[in-house]
Amino acid sequence: MTQSKVVKIPTQLNDNVELVKNFFSSRGVKINDINDLPLMTTGTKWFGGEEKQAVGFVYGTRESPTAIKWRSVEGKGFTCDGAPRSFYGIENIEEEAEELTIVEGECDVIALASIGIKAVSCPNGAPIKVSHNRVDPEEDKKFAFVWNERERLDRCKKIVLATDSDEAGEALAEEIARRVGRAKCWRVKFPKGAKDANDAVDKLGAEETRRIFDNPEPIPLSGVYGVSEYMDAVKDIYQNGHGRGASTGFDSIDELFTVAEGQLSVVTGMPSSGKSEFIDQIMINLAKRESWKFAVCSFENPPHMHIAKLAEKVSGKPFYTGLSERMTEDELGEAVEFINDHFVFLESKDGGLSTIDSIIDRAKQAVMRMGVRGLIIDPYNYIESSSQEEHSNISQMLTRITSFAKAHGIHVWFVAHPQKMYPREDGTYAVPKGMNISGSAAWFAKADLGVTVHRTDECVEIHCWKSRFKWVGSQGVAHLSYNMFNGTYTERTPDPDPPTTSLSKLRGRAWDDFDEF
Repeated sequence: MTQSKVVKIPTQLNDNVELVKNFFSSRGVKINDINDLPLMTTGTKWFGGEEKQAVGFVYGTRESPTAIKWRSVEGKGFTCDGAPRSFYGIENIEEEAEELTIVEGECDVIALASIGIKAVSCPNGAPIKVSHNRVDPEEDKKFAFVWNERERLDRCKKIVLATDSDEAGEALAEEIARRVGRAKCWRVKFPKGAKDANDAVDKLGAEETRRIFDNPEPIPLSGVYGVSEYMDAVKDIYQNGHGRGASTGFDSIDELFTVAEGQLSVVTGMPSSGKSEFIDQIMINLAKRESWKFAVCSFENPPHMHIAKLAEKVSGKPFYTGLSERMTEDELGEAVEFINDHFVFLESKDGGLSTIDSIIDRAKQAVMRMGVRGLIIDPYNYIESSSQEEHSNISQMLTRITSFAKAHGIHVWFVAHPQKMYPREDGTYAVPKGMNISGSAAWFAKADLGVTVHRTDECVEIHCWKSRFKWVGSQGVAHLSYNMFNGTYTERTPDPDPPTTSLSKLRGRAWDDFDEF
């Protein structure tokens, strides 16, 4: 891994007040006293091989700046000293403030400050990769500033998002709302002719801009809203269709169902049928193909053992010594690095029982820190109940987790075991479905997607017994093969000469390491 070049941050800041005033005057912003504004400096910098006068937006304090983002006074040159990791202008916001206004760029912060509105801006501006007003998962690392300011964001009861009114600005607002929780986020809608805060101050004037910022709209989540609140979404599906969820990595499974954000999948199957291994495979596929990140709450797999299983699916080679070629230490290192970039594990190291609230609290941190898009809870019966009434507990738990999934735009996989089932006369078992899950009919009723993993002598059957939305999937069955040596699933290709090696002959691995395949 190559190290980035270290850029020295100037400790002597120059204050050419007239240069700053002239720069903002050209943007329709009148500045009276620079000392009342977030910290800026001036200087000369190189832009495209030419030295030009520039205004610098200082992150941190005058005594200890952490980064300076420079804008050329003439033209549209950009450069940066250091790497900003927090909001610009955050030092001008009271520590205990319960409301925070977030805009897209530093010039927006200064424009609003000039008319008495305090705001902060995102250090990286709008994301580059955007699709249908959503941030591409590859952009997740650019949102580290949200985690760095988590304590302040947690304290805020109201977060006003005033990003640019273009696709990238909308995606930026959506991603911040997803990470901090849509329930406390409000959105400033700029009128036609003003694309951002600086534009509003310039073209609409101070009084109208203040009126707009005094009347933000709640981001739709709950309550009662008019049709106008949803018109952007309606236009999107009219123009682009629903599309589908993210690919599972298997063509045969994609024909059955895909993976959509904000939904709940309930996965069931007989003991040792491969439920957990199947979800692990889907996670690895999504991480590789879509750059998704995951929070894993797996009660039956200690994290170090789970990482070993995931490493097999990343490398395609066994973790343990056996009859098949084992992964090398270098291959293990590469696999672990990939897992570290895409997975976090929610574990109660104090030995205490987990509640659904404690899982959600930890998952919220994972969303804010990494931008996770998937949460796995495996299995249900390790979660502490709040009362003796199992049906009521399960129903309330699923309501809580579904609300969390929708608020933060993540997909939740919930593993639940079926009730005790008895063999048929020929010794085989029926395929358990949603109504066979132990404890409550709510498992069927509240699932957006219902899946059963069922093992047969020939293959693994993936049954979809419920899909709430037809654009995500439909009822049916697909078939996969399972490789007992490296723990991976592949598309089903019937083998005319199947191997006869028994699991008991494999050295260094316990029967349970294969999920009893």
